[in-house]
Formats: sequence, C-alpha cells, structure tokens
Amino acid sequence: MDYSTLISQRRERFAEVEQLITDPDLFSDQKKATEIMREHRRLKELLEMWDALELAKKNLEENRQLAKEDDEEMAEMANMEIPDLEATIEKLSQDVQYALLPRDEAEDRDALLEIRSGAGGDEAAIFAGEMMRMYQRYAEQRNWKCEHLDSTPSEAGGFSKVVIKITGEEVFRFMKYESGVHRVQRVPATETQGRIHTSTCTVAVMPEAEDVDVQLKMEELEIKATRSGGPGGQHVNTTDSAVQITHLPTGIQVKCQDGRSQTQNKEKALEIIRAKLFEAKQREQAEQYSAQRRSLIGSGDRSEKIRTYNFPQSRITDHRIGFTTHNMDGVFDGDVFELTEALQKVEMAQKLEEAGMQ
Repeated sequence: MDYSTLISQRRERFAEVEQLITDPDLFSDQKKATEIMREHRRLKELLEMWDALELAKKNLEENRQLAKEDDEEMAEMANMEIPDLEATIEKLSQDVQYALLPRDEAEDRDALLEIRSGAGGDEAAIFAGEMMRMYQRYAEQRNWKCEHLDSTPSEAGGFSKVVIKITGEEVFRFMKYESGVHRVQRVPATETQGRIHTSTCTVAVMPEAEDVDVQLKMEELEIKATRSGGPGGQHVNTTDSAVQITHLPTGIQVKCQDGRSQTQNKEKALEIIRAKLFEAKQREQAEQYSAQRRSLIGSGDRSEKIRTYNFPQSRITDHRIGFTTHNMDGVFDGDVFELTEALQKVEMAQKLEEAGMQ
C-alpha cells in the first residue's frame, strides 16, 4: 500500500506543531503542552523512519542494478549488501505502518504494575516475587525507572501482593500485554518427592491516571489510618502509618503501608485508586473492539490464563497467540523483548486490518 499521501499529511501537521512549540504561551497549559510535545516527538520519529525507508529502497534498487554489472567484484559487494537492505526495509515498513495507525493516548503513559499471588500457596507467592524482579530487570533494559508503591510480603518469600510504578518512554505501550493470569509449572524447592506443582499469579498493568482523567471527590472516599502488618520491615507493627482508602461508589479498596508516613501512604493509595478507576473506564471503552483484539491486549479479565512458564521443559508459551520460546533464563532475567515483539506484531496486523491498511 502506498502511504505517501498519509506521509504528506503528517509533514503538514509536523510543520504546524513545530510552529506551536515556539509559542511560549503553550506551556501555560501543562496538559496541552505535554500532548503537543508528545505529538511532535511521534511525528518527528515517523518522518525520520519514512526518510530512512525511502533511502533504503533507493539503495536496494541501486545494489540490484550493480549486481548485474560485468565487474564481478562490484557485483559481489552489491549482492552482499542486499540481504541487510531487505531486512532493514521490512523492519522500517512495519515501524512506519504502526506509527501511522490511530494512537491510543494511554500508550505514552507510565504504568502501575500490580502482581498478586494466586493458586499454589507459598510457591505462588515466591513466583509473584520472581515476576516482580523479571519486570524490574526488563524495565532496567528499557531505561525505565521503578518505584515501589506497596507490598504484602509472604513468610515463605516473595509477595502475596506487590505494586510498583514504572516510569519512562512509552511504558504502557510495551507493558499492557502482561495483564492476566501467569502460570508456572515446576518442582518447588520445598518439594521432597520431586513432583511438579502448578501455581499462578495475577498481573494487572494500569496506565497512570492523571487528575483530569479521574477526579476523586473526598465525600466518596473513606480514609482510615491503620497499623502496618505483614512479616518483617523496620516499621511494621510499630506505628499507625498505614493508610486504607475505600472508594465508596465502586468498593475499590487500597491499603498502603510501605511509605515512611501517613502522608506518603495516602498519596500512594490515591494514585493506585486513580489508576484502577481509569483502567475500569478504559475497560468499558474497550468493549467497542473486537473480541479477538480484546483477548490479545487484555481488557481487564484477569481470570484468563495468558502465559505458562514450564520449567521442566524450559518452555514459555503465550496462549493468546500460540507463541513459544525456550529462553527461560533470559526471560526471568528481564529479556521479555521476544514475547512483547510477537504480541505487538499480531496486534499491529489486527489494527491494520481494522483500518483497511493491508
């Protein structure tokens, strides 16, 4: 498909945005300024990718012509470059297609990651802790930052619940696929008979909500100071710094105890509640999408098993797209890229079909 008309439109819009960001008054409205700067970055990246794609196509055509020349040395050199140019063109074409698709504004946002242990007792809690470390390492490799918001540690190790905030470039775009039930099959360290156990944990990835997205009314909140609980921790069970907030209209309840003060815990709890409410709002909007796409990107149905980590066979399977990798050690060391790219590729194909761009 020829995208040159769409690219021309983007060039015109880029010129308009370039003009907008030179206006000092723009930054008096921080929300609008942020949106304009994000749009400027996306358009700049798209146009750079398009120019690189056009250059690669030109170079490929020139190399194919040179490969037909009588000069054997020149023809050989040209032939050697052709495979790399073809791979570059394929990759850039996919990137340009994705950049031209309608954009979900939440993809640019930071994300709150909540992991809860599921079936499997102590082993599930240990698995939840390993999943948290996996995502932290993944974040490091993407140059994102992690902030610990809240947790309920388990006596056996790991967590019955942990919430972290991940900040950086396009966090939700890459993390959104992780929502759902993750299942692990392995022999626990405490298993004396060598039997394989199955345990689960539930992952929820929520885009960070801004005040303009969700306006919390104080009369709809029940805020209580409580005593911290759980195993270990310097301040646990010594102060009433923990804060429990209930959003009365929805019944959503959040308790934070890891902060050093009631003020810190209250701010963290409110941030989590805002994210949960925003996610629920997004989930309602997602009903307009096809059932196939909803199952891929996760519409908040956390009862669905999305991935299995089978340690005896060193096999990880994403059930939504039937994708399998045997890079178990790499994945738990943060190399989630292969899984994310496979999911993105399928989602992009679905979006292109919906947009009539295939």
